[in-house]
Parts: sequence; C-alpha cells; structure tokens
Amino acid sequence: MTDTVPEATEQPASTPSDKKDSKGSALWREIKGLLWVLLAVLAFHSFIAKPFYIPSESMMPGLLTGDRLVVSKYPYGWSWVSPSFHVFPPMEGRLLGKLPERGDIVIVTPPGTRTDYIKRVIGLPGDILRMTDGTLYINGQPVKRETLAPAMVPVDANSPCGSERDPALYNFRTRAANGESYCRVPVVRETLPNGRTYETVELGRSITDNFGPVRIPADHVWLMGDNRDDSADSRVPEWQGGLGGPVPWENIGGRAEFITFSLDGTTEWFNPLTWLEAFRSGRAGRSLRNE
Repeated sequence: MTDTVPEATEQPASTPSDKKDSKGSALWREIKGLLWVLLAVLAFHSFIAKPFYIPSESMMPGLLTGDRLVVSKYPYGWSWVSPSFHVFPPMEGRLLGKLPERGDIVIVTPPGTRTDYIKRVIGLPGDILRMTDGTLYINGQPVKRETLAPAMVPVDANSPCGSERDPALYNFRTRAANGESYCRVPVVRETLPNGRTYETVELGRSITDNFGPVRIPADHVWLMGDNRDDSADSRVPEWQGGLGGPVPWENIGGRAEFITFSLDGTTEWFNPLTWLEAFRSGRAGRSLRNE
C-alpha cells in the first residue's frame, strides 16, 4: 500500500496592482488615524481646555508677555466662541451657561472680532460701576486699595519695560547691584467685595482712570486689565481696539487656570540650545485661581 501525496496547489502571484492597492490602503489608514487624532485634539481644545499665550503687558504684574497658560473651557458652559478657531457665527446665549465669578481671569473675544483677549472680571449683571481718579467703585462702595512695594520684573526681550518711543514703563527701568536690569513697576493691590485680591499696575493718571457710572446689563460682564494704564478693556471704545463697555457673556471663551511655563523671548526655534536658556524660572505652575 502506497501513500499518495496530494498535489500542491499553486498560489496566484501578487500583481503590481495588488501591491499598489495594499500600499494605498495602508496610507489611507494612516491618514484616517491622523484625522481622528486631529479631531480629538480640536474637540479637547474646544470643550475641555487649551493652551494660551500672553501676547501683551495688559495683565501685568501677574501675567507677563511670554507666559503660557492653560485655559479651561467648561466652567461657564459653551458658546459660539468655544471652538478653537471660532468657526461659528456670533450667536446669543450659552449651553449649560454659568456666569463667571468676580475676579476670574477669562479669555474673551471682543464683539465684531475673532481674536482673543485676556482680562479680569470686575462687574457682573446688575452692578453699577464707576472709576474716579483710578479708584474703582462697585455699587457705590470703593474697592479696597493697598499700595505695595514695587514689583521688580526682570527686563528681557518679552518684557523690555517700554522703550524710548513708549515711555510709559521706560522711566521705571533700574539696575540692581548685580548688574541685572529690572522694571520697577508701581503696584497697588485691590480687594473685590467677594474677597478676591490681585495686584494692579499704576503708572500715574490716564484717560482710563475715570468712567461711569455704568450699569451692567443682564448676561453681560465688565472686564478690565490689571495693567490699568495700558489695557484695551471695557473702558476703551471698540474703535480704539477695546471692548467697548460691558461684554455679552457668550463672548467669554474660558477661564485661565495656571501658568505652564514662560519664555523670555530669546528662543530660536531652530536652535534647541536656546530653548532651556529662554525659560523664566519660578513661573511654571503658578495658579491664577488662588491669588
């Protein structure tokens, strides 16, 4: 009795078109994977939290140009400004809306624009606000003010302490015993009626030191920068780049939580050797909620 061996069946050879289809399918899977990752990042930025860069000195001395923050999107609910790129047209109201607390630092999109500012919530619906010679009054009561020792802000590329063309801060430059240059910024601490305290910069009398009285309408807030003499906020007309008065609450995009890191402006992105040298020490992790 002999064993019979079955004949081997020949496998069809793969053709160049099959290899091309296989490569095309793999490429499409990679593209789809990247698209899902991108959508996940955009959703997180739009509805949970996103990074934010401080581009100006309007929130000195607490926030400096070059600070990087985390902004949470959910504390006040969501509105047309919540998506990272403001892709929706302006619409009234908020989903699961909640008013900010007095003293919160918020991201705001000025009416008629799609840019983001960062300011502090000072007035809430129903409040009557006015300012006389730099003293803020809320519902007829002056906000407590306390003059502090000047803040010594190191001079660097992102915080140059003004310039000869912009003398507002330039005259406050000073040099320490170790030879380092500092901006000796005059500081006044304010305490709001709910107990929130923060430091403001007072450079002297300016046209924004007087306004009002103004009653804040329903579903609006009054926003101001901590650098009182150099902030395009609710005191400044829209045509001058300001917020033009009380801001609708749907224009609030989120709440600033904490500083992640800060750069002094000397970074060269194509030169990694400059990255570590550009980090400002002592700013990472600083909370913006427990002032």
